[in-house]
Amino acid sequence: MHLSENEGIEGGTFVVTGGLGFVGAALCKELVRRGAREVRSLDLRSTSPWSHDLLSIGVRFFQGDISRRADVEKALRGADCVFHLASYGMSGKEMLQFGRVDEVNINGTCHVLEACLEIGVGRLIYVSTYNVVFGGKEIVNGNESLPYFPIDDHVDPYGHSKSIAEQLVLKSNGRPLKKNGKRLYTCAVRPAAIYGPGEERHLPRIVSLAKLGLLPFKVGEPRVKTDWIYIDNLILAIILASMGLLDDIPGHEGHPVAAGQPYFVSDGLPVNSFEFLQPLLRSLDYDMPKSSLSVQRALFLARVFWALYTMLYPWLNRKWLPHPFILPAEVYKVGVTHYFSFLKAKEELGYVPMVTPREGMAATISYWQDRQRKSLDGPTIYAWSMWMTRFVCILAVAAHLGEGIYAWKLARRVDPANSKGWFWQTIVLGIFSLRLLLKRAKK
Repeated sequence: MHLSENEGIEGGTFVVTGGLGFVGAALCKELVRRGAREVRSLDLRSTSPWSHDLLSIGVRFFQGDISRRADVEKALRGADCVFHLASYGMSGKEMLQFGRVDEVNINGTCHVLEACLEIGVGRLIYVSTYNVVFGGKEIVNGNESLPYFPIDDHVDPYGHSKSIAEQLVLKSNGRPLKKNGKRLYTCAVRPAAIYGPGEERHLPRIVSLAKLGLLPFKVGEPRVKTDWIYIDNLILAIILASMGLLDDIPGHEGHPVAAGQPYFVSDGLPVNSFEFLQPLLRSLDYDMPKSSLSVQRALFLARVFWALYTMLYPWLNRKWLPHPFILPAEVYKVGVTHYFSFLKAKEELGYVPMVTPREGMAATISYWQDRQRKSLDGPTIYAWSMWMTRFVCILAVAAHLGEGIYAWKLARRVDPANSKGWFWQTIVLGIFSLRLLLKRAKK
């Protein structure tokens, strides 16, 4: 597919659900840069780290809940294309909030689909996940021909809900719009783990644990490989997917090349997750875990945390409750090989990563080093606890030595002939010997 850089974007009106998030904000900026007439963000939040930049370039904010149809219809009215990024439950405590996960990921997607059909929006790009086909079993260089992972076998509600939502989106492809007689064209982009300057889900949690010295082990074997995708590469893939839904491209009139299709996208360089993160953590002077834990043992630990946090369900949305250390789905993500080919996206959409993993990681490291310089960076919990242990031991030894010296001085007055013996006995027996000597002194 060979189109101009701004094909289908220039002069158009676009809605990005989850537009104040890391990926959503980057997409809004790119749409504005490519000449979109109007870009709207539909997000539950009113502000985010990117909201000031978005307002400054003219992005319109629609604060609303994707699970409320009225909010969705309000944002989509008059739009030409929708990028559906909003989701819930990808990691941490959110994973255990089953009701909210389904409400946002399934019900919210239904509202987007219904609004598109009702209002007359012709293109819908759904940002999905590898988890629709991956559920803990090894996949090497997989492609879009793989079947969906069985719905009832997902270990977490996020993968379960995203799978249902993606299938709803793709099955809606080709449905007639109610207003203008045209059709709704849909596709799904399945990105790898996302990274880049400002990423707010994976890296902050990993860096925070490393800073505190709470990354005690790696999960799985060194040969395990997974995919990552740099933010700029993902935005390019999403933009190309939107172009792939245009129905007026010469040679594809009425039959958009991407219509009803899913696409895996990544940087194209599978790597062990801990090896991938090593340059970042070392650049911040944080230690990499030295020991390893098998997937089975890590799963046992993860299930303990799952059970514990399930009991804490009423307080999961409280800020004072930290994220669980690890959960079963996260064990599979880092401990089981699963990577995919982006050949279909390359052949049909023209997707080729424009930023290499080395360049992407360099930009990410620069961001985190700058962030580190602006914040107080104290010792890790492990280092602090070891320092405190040494300090307490020194105090204990000093106190013990003080007891011995006091016993020696007291014995020189009470029992001069055995003063040295009292010193060594007190060094060995401590307070018990000193108490006996004090009794003699009273007599």
